[in-house]
Amino acid sequence: MNRTPLLFLNVVVIATCGLIYELLAGTLASYVLGDSVTQFSLIIGIYLSAMGVGSWLSGFLDKDLAKRFVEVELAVAVLGGFSAPLLFFSFANVSYFNVILYSTVFGIGALVGLEIPLLMRILKDQLDFKQLVARVLALDYVGALVASLLFPLFLVPRLGLTRTSLVFGMLNASVGIWGTWLLENLIKKRDANILRVKGFVIIILLFIAFIKADTLTSLAEDNLFTDNIIYAKSSSYQRIVVTKGKTGYALFLNGNLQFNSFDEYRYHEALVHPAMLASGETPKRVLVLGGGDGLAVREILKYPSVESVTLVDLDPAMTELSKNLPVLAELNNHALEDSRVSVINADAYIWLDNNNVEPFDAAIVDFPDPNNFALGKLYTTRFYNLLKSKLKPNAAIVIQCTSPLIARNSYWCIVKTLESAGFFVKPYQTTVPSFGIWGYALAKQQDFETPKNLSPNVELKFLNEKSFASMFDFSSDISQPNEEIEINRLDNQALVRYYESEWRRFE
Repeated sequence: MNRTPLLFLNVVVIATCGLIYELLAGTLASYVLGDSVTQFSLIIGIYLSAMGVGSWLSGFLDKDLAKRFVEVELAVAVLGGFSAPLLFFSFANVSYFNVILYSTVFGIGALVGLEIPLLMRILKDQLDFKQLVARVLALDYVGALVASLLFPLFLVPRLGLTRTSLVFGMLNASVGIWGTWLLENLIKKRDANILRVKGFVIIILLFIAFIKADTLTSLAEDNLFTDNIIYAKSSSYQRIVVTKGKTGYALFLNGNLQFNSFDEYRYHEALVHPAMLASGETPKRVLVLGGGDGLAVREILKYPSVESVTLVDLDPAMTELSKNLPVLAELNNHALEDSRVSVINADAYIWLDNNNVEPFDAAIVDFPDPNNFALGKLYTTRFYNLLKSKLKPNAAIVIQCTSPLIARNSYWCIVKTLESAGFFVKPYQTTVPSFGIWGYALAKQQDFETPKNLSPNVELKFLNEKSFASMFDFSSDISQPNEEIEINRLDNQALVRYYESEWRRFE
């Protein structure tokens, strides 16, 4: 039986598993450390350079190549398979997480770099050199394609990060065991039996960890969050965690605080009511982009004139969270169950570009902070021009704009980007204890006066005439800086660069 094709199949598996581990490390790093652009760049660079080191080290192996190949495959199974649980626990328990992260990536890269040259040397007698190199490299890239498609479309949405690494660890170990039969004429029988036992032990350990994956993740998250976790779920887009503590309930997305029930009303009253008041006396149709927790919708529905609210949020797990978590439904006053509210799960950028809808009287834009390019596109001139096309001429919009104290350039970059898209902007800010000083931008397509009077028919916990007026006053340390601020466009993503450099100072 010609076993060469089966050995070539190993190349696809090796490449797929290696890239999966790299993507896992990059995703985990961006989840827990933020700064996703830098983290992915570092991890890709370290992984590729480590593969080069592994390829170089393979030149020092001259004997028992088949046995060494299987041993390396089993080593990848252990290090790669347990990489996600290891990194979760490390971040929660040690101060030198970065060292463990980059060492793990380097170790996996070096082992994967060892595998391909060893396999090529094993196969060198089966094919001429030209065919051997062509097939191995072609299948290597096929494996990379398989990994890049499986990871975002199936693995993370269905299995989550921890189970994905454990599954591929078991796959690596299985390939190692399989290799002892494919290469049995090149491995001593005693050595082959020992390798098989090791492989089966590794698979059993990984399978036990797979069954206990939720427990492992919960143990790690218990150390990451000060308060008790009452809800945790990995969606196709993010890790959702809700905690309960002395001050109330808190929502975290990928480890980043989104609100605390103790003071969220300050944030959401400041977010919604300036736009509603600036849109005229009777706003009827309101658009909400982001805000899947329903808290902004709660504030909008306080206005008797509102006839419809369209909420566009990417993640169904967020817009359905209040169904699974009664405490959130109580907090948002069951806003998403209101007959006037329509929920659309879609990328807001694509939805604005592809849908012709009746223009809106007001728009509330409540996206997460622009800490990566995927979010940064939602703060560009192109996005604001798309939004403008869905508004009535007198409609007002509000954008949440991060902290003007911590990320001063980021805040004013958003303001200047809005202005360059043709909006007249009234910047404002308020204090939310959970976040500190937080910034917003009120904008219209024509010049306008800052609203002065609150609606007498709307019940508010935070805003009154004095606090409302004070939001539009800026102290010297958060006012527009003298230096030139870039406009955020799709082709430069200046805002993401500002944001990463400014928030990194507080990590």
